[in-house]
Amino acid sequence: MKSICLFFQIHQPFKYRRYRFFDIGNDHYYYDDYSNETTIRKIAEKSYLPTNKLFKKLAAKHKGQFKIALSISGVTLDLFDLYAPEVIESFKELAHSGCVEFLAETYSHSLSSLNNREIFEHEVKLHRDKICSLFGQKPVTFRNTEMIYSDVIGDWVQKMGFKAILTEGAKQVLGWKSPNFLYVNAINPRMKVLLRNYKLSDDIAFRFSNHNWSEFPLTADKYISWLEKLNSREEVINLFLNYESFGLRQSHESGIYEFLEHWIDKVVKNDNFLFATPSQVVQELQPISIVNVPYPISWADEERDLTSWLGNEMQKEAFDKLYVLSHKMLQCKNIELIKDWNYLQESDHFYYMSTKYFSGHQNQVYENPFDSPYEAFINYMNILSDFTERLDNEGLNVIDDQANIESLQEIIREKDRKIRTLELELKKYRNSEDNKNYKSGNTDAE
Repeated sequence: MKSICLFFQIHQPFKYRRYRFFDIGNDHYYYDDYSNETTIRKIAEKSYLPTNKLFKKLAAKHKGQFKIALSISGVTLDLFDLYAPEVIESFKELAHSGCVEFLAETYSHSLSSLNNREIFEHEVKLHRDKICSLFGQKPVTFRNTEMIYSDVIGDWVQKMGFKAILTEGAKQVLGWKSPNFLYVNAINPRMKVLLRNYKLSDDIAFRFSNHNWSEFPLTADKYISWLEKLNSREEVINLFLNYESFGLRQSHESGIYEFLEHWIDKVVKNDNFLFATPSQVVQELQPISIVNVPYPISWADEERDLTSWLGNEMQKEAFDKLYVLSHKMLQCKNIELIKDWNYLQESDHFYYMSTKYFSGHQNQVYENPFDSPYEAFINYMNILSDFTERLDNEGLNVIDDQANIESLQEIIREKDRKIRTLELELKKYRNSEDNKNYKSGNTDAE
């Protein structure tokens, strides 16, 4: 019997207003309240609330046989709290049904795991505490921002007390191997790794309503038949999707909700399959092998790499300038600065600066509030400049460890240079004295 692990990402960022150069130092409010409220209300009504309603219905109908996993970023929960508190209540009701495992991630849906381990761990703890307080679950499974994963990141996460981590079943990682098994981290085998089956996931998330797709229309019976044709030895099918796939990317009119309900009904009745949460998969299945991921991967684009967020010089400069402030922020107690810092870290800001698909990439055009990557970069850097001034005005007496280490290393290198110079001078002096003694006949042999 194969386990079907059905996981959903739920993330929306705080959008910034147009923040001009002359606002720096004069106006410290960065957010586009109208856009944030409008976006959250729209997505809540079209996607989150109707999807939760359907899942609650299926949980009651199938009494413990229907299971899903959810990862809701901390900033999204903040947006719900401000503009759509009924969505939080809806997720609480879904949690009470017993069909949900809540996963941990970074609070800000950030890229901190690529820069600063201490900031990363702080964010994860902040998010885990938030999930525990809202939904009464302490997450034991981790899903990093945009499925970003490497051997090192997996090792860090295990040492924070997590049992499993979700990531992409990327071709460059798996090669000939199948994502439909449980794996372990190459550095720390105690960390279990669940790999996304991107083809079967994207058939629902992206291709469902595409009339040009060779498999259109996708029906519950057709999808079940694909699952049944998988290798009989394979043990788990990891279907990881965005929650917005239902009702937004795939509209109500496409028939996505009817498909979802019929497919779930058929899975429950099928003796070859069962729904399982990530923690249940880890508990019930044995890993078959390690998975080597020396360099970070993600679930983005065909490359499954980091170039959507750190692929050009603008993105890298903004990213570096942001995390230069890490040491100060770890000491900061100012609540407003901490809130702004959390929202500055959102990976979306770096995505808006991407030039990969700027000329006509539909998904990016839809999600990007800026007219160009350059405009997104300038806007972000203006806000970051104002934020840096505010942080400097806090008067934090923080030593930059890295700068201090580099300074000490330079002192040591300078001393080494002086020692080498003195040794050369001493050697020349000795050679000169030896020559004088030889010529005068005053040698040690005499």
